[in-house]
Amino acid sequence: MAHGSACTTMPGMTKLTRRLAGYLENLARALRRYGRDEVKVLVLGGVRSGKSRHAERLVARHPHLVYVAPGLPASDDDPEWAARVAAHQARRPANWKTVETTDLAGTLRKATEPLLIDCLGTWLSRVLDDVGAWRQKPGWEHRLDDRLEDFLAAWAAARVPVVAVSNEVGSGVVPATSSGRLFRDVLGALNNRVSADADRVVLVVAGRALDL
Repeated sequence: MAHGSACTTMPGMTKLTRRLAGYLENLARALRRYGRDEVKVLVLGGVRSGKSRHAERLVARHPHLVYVAPGLPASDDDPEWAARVAAHQARRPANWKTVETTDLAGTLRKATEPLLIDCLGTWLSRVLDDVGAWRQKPGWEHRLDDRLEDFLAAWAAARVPVVAVSNEVGSGVVPATSSGRLFRDVLGALNNRVSADADRVVLVVAGRALDL
């Protein structure tokens, strides 16, 4: 009889253990999400998905922050791009410092304050141009690898809070041009590498943020 009682209590204990394990897992997730140990966050999303706004909300708690803008500067030759840049600038708080650079590796290594990098897609476009990828200059693949690996090493070693924004390019149609396919493939691979060394990855779709 005692043996039967012990057996009948086991299912209840198993259920309790599972509940406790689930609670601890949720707690750990919350601590990773909101705790101070969350150093590197990757925010992915399509065009106009709300990824930049979400990234800005993630870093809003920092009293001081460096906004890293690696894309092309605003120009009268491209009014549409100039309008996008102006919209981003207008949202930045006065206590944020803006740095326009393509040297993301150097910026990460020298950082002493939290960083917001927006975005890796515009940075990659400039890097591909710098290494001669669009014109298929001899040796561009090796130069590209060197630039990407340098950035990835700096990202992996980052010791200040950093949020990086990037385009999610794998869900659309196959680009019609070879340059478009090259950009998609390289950025997709870059996002994978950055994600692997991130403490948190968020996908933003239609303004909704999904933790991955």
